[in-house]
Amino acid sequence: MKTEKYTISGMSCAACSSAVERVTRKLEGVSESNVNLTTGKMTITYDDTVLTRENIITKVEKAGFGVTLDVEKSKEEKQHEKDELRESIKRTKRHLITNLILAIPLLYISMGHMLPITLPLPKWLDMAENPLHFALAQCILTVIILYNGRKFYLVGFKSLFKGNPNMDSLVAIGTGSAFLYSLVMTIRIPYDVSGVHNLYYESAAIVVTLVMLGKYMEGRSKGKTSEAIRKLMELAPDKAIVLRDGKQIEVLVEEIKVGERILVKPGNKIALDGVIVEGNTSVDESMLTGESIPVEKEKGMTVIGGSINYQGAIQVEVTRVGEETTLAKIVKLMEEAQGKKAPISKLADIVAGYFVPTVMVIAVVSAIIWAILGHDLAFVLTIFVSVLVIACPCALGLATPTAIMVGTGLGANHGILIKSGEALETTHKVDTVVLDKTGTITEGKPKVMGIISHDMEEEKLLRIAASCEQNSEHPLGQAIVEEAKERGLKLDGTESFNSITGQGIQAVLKGTEYYIGNKKLCEELKIDMGGNEQEAQNMARKGQTPMFVIANKKVVGIISVADPIKETSKEAIKQLKGLGITVYMLTGDNRLTADYIGKKVGVDKVVSEVLPQDKVSVVEELQKQGKRVMMVGDGINDAPALVQADVGMAIGSGSDIALDSSDIVLMKSDLQDVYKAIRLSKETIRNIKQNLFWAFFYNACGLPLAAGALYLINGTLLNPIFAGLAMSLSSVSVVGNALRLRRLKL
Repeated sequence: MKTEKYTISGMSCAACSSAVERVTRKLEGVSESNVNLTTGKMTITYDDTVLTRENIITKVEKAGFGVTLDVEKSKEEKQHEKDELRESIKRTKRHLITNLILAIPLLYISMGHMLPITLPLPKWLDMAENPLHFALAQCILTVIILYNGRKFYLVGFKSLFKGNPNMDSLVAIGTGSAFLYSLVMTIRIPYDVSGVHNLYYESAAIVVTLVMLGKYMEGRSKGKTSEAIRKLMELAPDKAIVLRDGKQIEVLVEEIKVGERILVKPGNKIALDGVIVEGNTSVDESMLTGESIPVEKEKGMTVIGGSINYQGAIQVEVTRVGEETTLAKIVKLMEEAQGKKAPISKLADIVAGYFVPTVMVIAVVSAIIWAILGHDLAFVLTIFVSVLVIACPCALGLATPTAIMVGTGLGANHGILIKSGEALETTHKVDTVVLDKTGTITEGKPKVMGIISHDMEEEKLLRIAASCEQNSEHPLGQAIVEEAKERGLKLDGTESFNSITGQGIQAVLKGTEYYIGNKKLCEELKIDMGGNEQEAQNMARKGQTPMFVIANKKVVGIISVADPIKETSKEAIKQLKGLGITVYMLTGDNRLTADYIGKKVGVDKVVSEVLPQDKVSVVEELQKQGKRVMMVGDGINDAPALVQADVGMAIGSGSDIALDSSDIVLMKSDLQDVYKAIRLSKETIRNIKQNLFWAFFYNACGLPLAAGALYLINGTLLNPIFAGLAMSLSSVSVVGNALRLRRLKL
């Protein structure tokens, strides 16, 4: 199976995107086809042994739409596309302004005589004295307005003849009918002056102008929904200073290769991912991680392309270029997320597919019924045009994708990367969160928590232990070495060193033999624990691992090491429980340590002594109980459980495995972002439901009114102009409601 992305042009509403989906899904070998109206992209998965790319393109073109395969474009090509789009928007704006200017005299001429105070007109335009001039003036203004809005007719009739009528088809048929009827009445005026009372030029012209206004405002609003991606793409600089043959050379970023060194001066952006090989600084990574506080960086630490170097000049050895950089992967992930549909959008898609043909039937049936009831052609035409114009499926088509685009964009600004609309939707249904302990609830890096020294000063004991452990690769031994370095203690070299698997180490330091290890080591050496055993148990109850320092067959001190709980973990778990979510903690630690940490942070249930390969079984068991499970882990050893869970959330650095195996990636190692992601999901789905409700409600109310329901009650007939205004406002209001999400405080 092959998955490809195509750009679809010529789509104007949900009926269009639904038509493209319908024709492509019917192709043999296609397993999935989704079209995003907001981005204009189609993602299709097909069997390339059965179907070819040419077959797909031909099918879409036959349906009446333009289609091109999405390929990686150069910066020049992207800039050219941007320029073309900008020019297109300017052109639309010019046509719109022209139409608005012409609409004023058109309304003045056509409706001035209907007001309580008759507006003055020159005699050659007066309806009573010169009816033909009166009609021709309106006709000329209307022709110019309709020409500026010719896209509705070109696209609308083309789609209609291809068998995929859309919103443009409704506007084209409705306003075209009004114009042609008025034109016939104008031609009749020299023979029958009564024709002057049956002109609908202003209805056709004003409806087209209002729909153009609505589409322009909608387009501008839709542009704002993808602002997060645009900001991310603009983070990477175009050029960087490369160190070659001892010289500083400014080159384009695309020309830099892995392994080369770049110089980043204070205040400049870091061009590519890499490792600092010279210098210290602090880096602003806020746009990538959501972390507002600059991060201190020193030699050997990694930096992310797109982040800003604050203080010192640094030299960075490039480790990733092009599509492999963290920023490029995040942008790609975001684009894919906004292209994938949420299950909630399927209802709108189904409705949109049948909507336009249904509206056409309603318009014809309504017109026929009123004609049978004895009303004149002008009345029947008003009904026909109003029904066609008021029923706009745009609002339905925009309801879901706009909210998802804004939601995923808002998440990205806070370092929360949501990979699909489906993940965004499923997250709000989660009732159980399973948290991996190490690296998620805790820091993931052991630290010295306490030192008990019997026969010497505390710092002397630490210096001895660290000197012995500096050759060890065990995380607990490294924690002791780090503590000594932080205190500025000078370490001595050992005369010999041996690692004792599962127990500890043995080393000779300045002629004295030392052993450092766990209780098993003491038992193996037959060391009398004395009062040390009680102290060790007290440490274990606090979730700490006691390490005994032994010299001359005697315990001279105990150093306790633990993986400290993150500052935000307790509050984050409290927030999750406040949403009614049951929180589990999953760990390979012994029950005593696990229970202590679980109680300390306030989780509901603790599952301890679990091997990495068994984590997936715990998730499966909860799912069998009917629970919607979110698994939160570091994305590496938790990968199987992340995939098994209803929602997999990788917390931490956003590594390749995390990006691949999870549905949501948290760029910061902060558990509070789990709560933020769930809250964002709930608010986004709430926004989508609001949008869908108003879109359905609008059409449910609008169609009967346009069909003449009010006329039966109080004799009022809906003017096509107001129908056009209502239609435009419905789309703009849906996009506007989605944009409200941008103001959400997570």
